Amino acid sequence: MPPSTAPLHGVGVLVTRPAQQADALCELIRQQGGTAIRFPVLAIGQPSDPQALMQLIDRLDAFDWAIFISVNAVNRGLKRILENRDWPTSLRIAVIGKRSAEEVQRFGLTPDLFPQHEFNSEALLALPQLQEVSGQRIAIFRGSGGRELLADTLRKRGARVEYAEAYRRVRPNSDSAELLKRWRQGVVNIVLVNSAESLRNLVQMLGKAGAPLLSGTQLLVVSERMLALTEELGFHYPPIVADNATDNAVVDALLAWRRAQADPR
Repeated sequence: MPPSTAPLHGVGVLVTRPAQQADALCELIRQQGGTAIRFPVLAIGQPSDPQALMQLIDRLDAFDWAIFISVNAVNRGLKRILENRDWPTSLRIAVIGKRSAEEVQRFGLTPDLFPQHEFNSEALLALPQLQEVSGQRIAIFRGSGGRELLADTLRKRGARVEYAEAYRRVRPNSDSAELLKRWRQGVVNIVLVNSAESLRNLVQMLGKAGAPLLSGTQLLVVSERMLALTEELGFHYPPIVADNATDNAVVDALLAWRRAQADPR
């Protein structure tokens, strides 16, 4: 289609994903005629205690399940595991999202369990395979910190749960001056953030100078859990909530928002 008739023609999308996870989404936005403006608000670093991770990896044969809670957990966790040992044949793999499931397959493995619709801890915990886990040993690969719901619930169900910190999330030390200059020129029309941590980092990275620009710009999030935070931060417009964090779901949400702008009835 001609660029001027593409659905996202003239739309600047601020993409705040980590640099190594933004390529495919930015390309989809470009294909729809939009402009992806990259400004990573999270960087992925080494775990704070690599030795503890390696010790757990050495004991993987003793576990029944390995749960990877994010794409980063898959990338960092499986890379470290497969560099040091073979995957235990009896160890089942669970992931929270479709993107994580696809990432597992890139390593030549097949996930045994992941939700088909909602992609969060609640959806994973609702699956029948994780209802009766008394006596089972479960390793949860994740970044530093995060929600405790998954481990707490599995422990209440009788499982023995250990965390494997596969990476650390850090806030990049980026200069926002050029971004704010473009923002004031009207280049940024909508902001995509994937998590509460990402949004808090963005607020801090933009500083006082960027606060009015951010709060006055349409926000696109991937979880209803973020709605309370956006209200707390004083956003002028109700956030758009994508069905999930996959690239296609984000683009679908962008297209629906653009159509609603064109036909506000």
